[in-house]
Amino acid sequence: MKLKFTASAVIAAALTLTACATSPTGRNQVLLYSETQLAQMGDQAFTGMKEELKISNKAVQNSYVECVANAITAQVPTSVFSGQWEVVVFDDEQVNAFALPGGKIGVYTGLLNVAENQHQLAAVIGHEVGHVIAEHGNERMSQSTLINVGSQAVGQILAANEVPQSGPIMAAIGLGVQVGVQLPFSRTHESEADVIGLQLMAKSGFDPRQSVNLWQNMDAASGGERPMELLSTHPAPQTRIDNLQANMSGAYADYQATAYRPNCR
Repeated sequence: MKLKFTASAVIAAALTLTACATSPTGRNQVLLYSETQLAQMGDQAFTGMKEELKISNKAVQNSYVECVANAITAQVPTSVFSGQWEVVVFDDEQVNAFALPGGKIGVYTGLLNVAENQHQLAAVIGHEVGHVIAEHGNERMSQSTLINVGSQAVGQILAANEVPQSGPIMAAIGLGVQVGVQLPFSRTHESEADVIGLQLMAKSGFDPRQSVNLWQNMDAASGGERPMELLSTHPAPQTRIDNLQANMSGAYADYQATAYRPNCR
């Protein structure tokens, strides 16, 4: 008996039925969770991290990061978050930062060795806040929910039709979903957050051209140890740079039109 459905068909149908939002760049989104749910999750995750990781006690370092973060978050629409953002510097060597729904920002001290100035740090924080503005966390969780539902449906169809070697077929479907849906989706999120972050840093008074220098530094810091772009959740550094440069003229115009110039040290 021929199968009447495939994993991609099930997932596509679910996406079509539930696509109910639009991202800041005009992309259709599937958002199944409420802002309140996301804020609660963000608060719980942030509380856990503060309990598990060492927090920097260097006043100058904390003041510097907070200065940059406060300038960026001042540009965030109140519809995204209207309260006071909580900014924490974690004493950890990893080169990373993050922002969570509910107004939470974490920066690892290792990033401060790669982001050479306030403009480059603003590019990272702007990027991370861009994820929150675009509700990428909600979208990823919603996507995972739909994929799980779709995969379960396919498994039931395979069993009902007594398809031989259903185990390997389900494994292949899992790989196909990861490479064909999840990884490109993650790269889309990263590229979208880059554009939103570029706009945020420019409107906050940080030089958007420094975002290119940041990713050049990131590439050098990685030592070239990156998976091929097809199998990576993040675009290659040069892809990111090309994307930033393609959107630079508008961002630089915003930067020039902004009278405020932060002086974070």
